[in-house]
Amino acid sequence: MPRTPSPPPAQSGPEPPSGALPGSIAAAWGLRERPGKGPKPGLSLEQIVRSGIRVAEADGLAAVSMSRVASELGVGTMSLYRYVESKRELLDLMVDAAMGEAPLIDVRSGWRDGLAEWASAELAVYRSHLWGLQVPLSGPPATPNALGWLEQALRCLRDSGLDEDQKMSVILLLTTYVRSHATTEGQIDAAVRSAGISPHDAMTGYGKLLGMLLDPLRFPELTAVAASGVLDKADPWDKEFYFGLERILDGVEVLIANLAGTG
Repeated sequence: MPRTPSPPPAQSGPEPPSGALPGSIAAAWGLRERPGKGPKPGLSLEQIVRSGIRVAEADGLAAVSMSRVASELGVGTMSLYRYVESKRELLDLMVDAAMGEAPLIDVRSGWRDGLAEWASAELAVYRSHLWGLQVPLSGPPATPNALGWLEQALRCLRDSGLDEDQKMSVILLLTTYVRSHATTEGQIDAAVRSAGISPHDAMTGYGKLLGMLLDPLRFPELTAVAASGVLDKADPWDKEFYFGLERILDGVEVLIANLAGTG
């Protein structure tokens, strides 16, 4: 189930004028002026965002529209525009709310275990809200929950010896991998299910399918792989995810060792 959007965090220091911020960021941080004139508001931004998430979870991202969300809430479409400026803004707020607050990562066992825990937690969120991966990125992370996830990843790298630029590069590499894996996994699973095939049956039959298609003279390497039977194993997605994750962390470990003069 999608997590309930967190209330805007308490602000410290001077508040930037909302007009200087993109609409979705100002709304996410509670910096936008509340609806003024007109009848007493019967909605809240939180209600609208939660309703949008329910539509996306039930019928997919394509089903989310201002009119559909308004209908779910039993109000007129124009009522929503008192709280969100556009569908694009609504989608950004839905994604941040669905991500939820980042888990507090235990960094006592070192940066590597910490980043592995962080990446696993991010994958779990994407698996629960695959529609969120279909929302185009609107820029670097700037909403409350997105920055919370970034903060936790940076905590993992605090004592790694990397400089700030290198830390951000590592996190970008890692989150790009997580998003790519979750997207590939979700699309393949959705495709085979829409064809009336279970993911297990699709994977266990892949090698046999290729065996009927491959010409050994044209595809000698693929023919050897198919003949080995490795493509007929219904390996869980987790195995592939952690294989790639470990290779990325191996590379980061080499970088850290080289910087420390121990590589």
